[in-house]
Amino acid sequence: MTSPFRRSVAEHQDAIEALLGPGLRTLSSEPVALDDALGGTLASDLVAPRALPPWDNSQMDGYAVHSGDLGTGPLRVVAPIAAGQTAPALERGTAAPIMTGAPMPVGSNTVVPIEAAVPDAFPTEHQIAAGFKVKVPGSSAEGAYVRTLGSDIAEGAVVVKAGTRLGPTALGLLAGLGVETVEVLAAPRVLLLSTGDELVAPGAQLGPGQIHDANTTLLRECLRTAGCQVDTAGVLDDSPEHFSRSLASALAAGEQEYQLVLSSGGISQGAFDVVKEVLADHGIDFGSVAMQPGGPQGAGTLALPGTSPVPFVALPGNPVSAYVSFEMFLRPVLAAVLGLPTRIQTTATLTEYLDSLEGKVQIRRGTFANGGFTPLGGASSHLLAALAASDAFLLIDENTTTLPAGSDVQVLIIGDGS
Repeated sequence: MTSPFRRSVAEHQDAIEALLGPGLRTLSSEPVALDDALGGTLASDLVAPRALPPWDNSQMDGYAVHSGDLGTGPLRVVAPIAAGQTAPALERGTAAPIMTGAPMPVGSNTVVPIEAAVPDAFPTEHQIAAGFKVKVPGSSAEGAYVRTLGSDIAEGAVVVKAGTRLGPTALGLLAGLGVETVEVLAAPRVLLLSTGDELVAPGAQLGPGQIHDANTTLLRECLRTAGCQVDTAGVLDDSPEHFSRSLASALAAGEQEYQLVLSSGGISQGAFDVVKEVLADHGIDFGSVAMQPGGPQGAGTLALPGTSPVPFVALPGNPVSAYVSFEMFLRPVLAAVLGLPTRIQTTATLTEYLDSLEGKVQIRRGTFANGGFTPLGGASSHLLAALAASDAFLLIDENTTTLPAGSDVQVLIIGDGS
């Protein structure tokens, strides 16, 4: 058993990165159909298999002409070209009605919009057969309103980089290139567990001294929004023997290796802090981080007899402490590896007076609107309602003890908590 650590927030962030980063950066990849790839992280650079556009095409409804015929007199109109059609080569002295997206015929290099032609309406099939002619202005520029081959993407160009989180626009681009499947990183697999004899599942009847387990749901959804696949072991009770057996059983039951085991509760200074009691002799270091809420923390490589070593992170049991800890220590590592959007940190104006403990980074919950931050609830780590109503964290450094209303402060935007 090692001595309890005492770390700054930055030191613990570095420790979690060192623990999880190497394993996350060596995740295997798997082919996924484009229809199922939303939210996946691209495993390697994707190169365009063809150019976009794949051929010169019209940007407007109008007439395809050769620039040498602009302003020379009436041009004989030939058969129209619709999108999806190919057309015969265009002879000099003629103009082909062309629709937006239709391929430019060989022999043309310019499109004159229909509204610039005289007359400014397309002829009927009968009129074309009768020798209909159109005047096009000499003021049109060569190449006007033509989308040239490869002007969007050149064949062989890298179009989506490795590590990109695939959203609707990236997937639309890949579909436009004809890509059917992509290689994405396998989602990190996480075993999640809560501890505490007082916890029962949501919906279960409460006995004396019992409360419903919020942490399993809270942390499971945090992990899912961070791109993880989550197995839950449920609530493990505070008996060291039961905890050890249940944890070993849950690890053995996993169909594949876990990249992380995440627990909440059982790591403070109480008489029944089972996680610390059991795991301190199995590779997990426990201590405190100079942060409120979320001071008690644990981390290390778990080495239980009969199981493979696995990174283990232990969070405090109060829901607000657990959530703040996830946002400060786990989400940044997952975001960096899986291409998640990073939380935005910005300056805000504090709307009311606050005080803070010296020597600890205090993280207050609240709302950010119109450039101002309004605290919700107090500093206590059990205030779930205030957390659910918050969309930002106020970050108060360890050397600040008072913040008057109107102070410029740093806030981390967490949105709806996803």
